[in-house]
Amino acid sequence: MQNSILTFLFFALCFTNGYSQLSKAEYEGLVEYFVDCVKNSDIDKLDSIVSYPIERPYPIPSISNKQELKNRYSELFDDSLTSIISNSNLKEDWTDMGWRGIMLNSGLVWLDYDGMLISTNYTSKKEKVIEGKWIEYERNLLHADLKDFKKPIHTIQTEKFIVRIDQLKNNKYRYCSWSKESSISSKPDLVITNGEWIPVGSGGNHYFKFRNGEYNYIVYVNALRTEETPPFNLEVSKNDNVILNQPAELKKLK
Repeated sequence: MQNSILTFLFFALCFTNGYSQLSKAEYEGLVEYFVDCVKNSDIDKLDSIVSYPIERPYPIPSISNKQELKNRYSELFDDSLTSIISNSNLKEDWTDMGWRGIMLNSGLVWLDYDGMLISTNYTSKKEKVIEGKWIEYERNLLHADLKDFKKPIHTIQTEKFIVRIDQLKNNKYRYCSWSKESSISSKPDLVITNGEWIPVGSGGNHYFKFRNGEYNYIVYVNALRTEETPPFNLEVSKNDNVILNQPAELKKLK
């Protein structure tokens, strides 16, 4: 009996290991094409399957077109990420995840079902240096009361407000808001410093929640989204009743 069980487990394991996590054969071709582009650093071919813009960790600017992809290719796909992609196992490392698309490992890279590159959740050493320069640039733009922070998270704009989120040195998050016509160099209308980061799934989506008395302020970050979904949403509720919900996008700071 024990031998029969062991034999069954052996064959089940072999079957599982040989079975692709991609539910359709056509997805394998899409992944293979993408892997080939990266393996050969073929920017022309890669450009044809990029869903621009390629968002980068804030405050690094997005990659918006083919020329920017050429200029910043080694920042995006350094040797480490190139090696991971090039050596990935089609049957074990790539998985289709419902409406969210096809992911490598636990969401390191995402493709849609047309084979378009949606995003990478990886920051190279080159990008980290660039990120540091942009952080200091933004720090110098802010009102004097707001310059003390660990890391900027987002500065977004709705039809009525500018909202900025920073991570503080105690690892809590700070919410600042201004009217849309204001500058972030001016004193904000509202500051809340008790924010929390809450992840949603494996695709990179998450939100930040801030409580201010009977009011809750939530900023949703829709990293993985449909074409109809905005990159951000600002929601304000009073005693758990939503009183404001506005789509938002990144605000360019000058």
